[in-house]
Formats: sequence, structure tokens, C-alpha cells
Amino acid sequence: MKIIVGIGNPGKKYARTRHNIGFMVVDRLAERHGLGPWRRRFHAMAIEGRLGGGKVLLMKPETYVNETGRALSEAVAWCRTAPEDIMVVCDDLNLPSGRLRVRGGGSSGGHNGLKSVLDSLGAEDVPRLRIGIGAERQSADKDFVLSSFTADERPAVADAIDRAAGALEEWLERGVESCQNIYNQTPKKDLEEDSA
Repeated sequence: MKIIVGIGNPGKKYARTRHNIGFMVVDRLAERHGLGPWRRRFHAMAIEGRLGGGKVLLMKPETYVNETGRALSEAVAWCRTAPEDIMVVCDDLNLPSGRLRVRGGGSSGGHNGLKSVLDSLGAEDVPRLRIGIGAERQSADKDFVLSSFTADERPAVADAIDRAAGALEEWLERGVESCQNIYNQTPKKDLEEDSA
């Protein structure tokens, strides 16, 4: 069984914040495929279903960002899932808003939720899908990642969430390399803006 885990914080207070874009993407994927309802399992809200020709577990941990690994490690032990069959979905402050970056492994890049996952699993070869939330900012802090997207940002964020759900579908069907080849490209509209 494959596992897709969105990183975020539980509760209405954090529901639409930048740090919760991982939850938003997992919600969107479930919505696109009519999966549900969400149930409490593994210290998370979870759905089990069939996508991309196999079984998949979607997770939104309720352990808060910094302890994402605690919930995921329980699910991994129960499902006997290998690190390469897990996809972590999280925000990335170092990417421009809406840009996607898929990797098959590596360090946490300073993201505490991803660090918790890698530490809990004792592995770095865990695929991850990062969604940019603001490399264009000169400085960012805790208040920024816990802030909501502005009205001006919401259309681009909705587009990024849709593309990220598509990236997850690609990963499930064809693997991380195909997903990277398609979704690590700079979106055409960004290229047009850069050349203007």
C-alpha cells in the first residue's frame, strides 16, 4: 500500500494557512476521486482507497507539523510501507508561490514536519512534493507560514493545489521520475511573465 501524507496543523484556526497547503492538496485529491469519509486512524484523519491501480492511504496527521513523523510511522508500521512508497506533501518557503518541486529523497530543507518524518522513519529516501508559498519574500517567520493566503493569492493557490493533486496522480500511476519530469517544470504562465 502507498501512503500520501499531507503536512499541516489540525483545527479550524489553521485550516487555510500557508503551512496547511499539504492538507489542502490531500483534500483535493480525495475530492477528485470521491474518496471518503475521513476517519481517525494513526493519530490522523485518514482515508483508504484505490488510486493509480493500487491501494493508497491518504493522511492528515493531527499531531501538528513538528510531530508529523509520529503519526506517519504508526501507519507505516501497520501498512508495512517502504519509504519509497510514501509521498509527503508540504509547503516550501524557498519556492516561489505556487511552484511545485518533486524529489525522490534528500534532506528536510529546514521544514520541521519533513524533518520529523525523516527522523521517525530513519530514512531520507522518502519522496516529497513541495508547494511554494513565498520565496519572493525577503524575510519570513513563523507568523508568515501561519498566515492565510491573501485574496489576491487565492486563485494561484487554487491552481497550485489542482496541479499538485495531478502530480500525486502521476506519482501513483507512473512513479517519481515521471512526476518530476512533468511537474518540476516552470509553469508556462511564469515563463511568459519572466520574459515580459
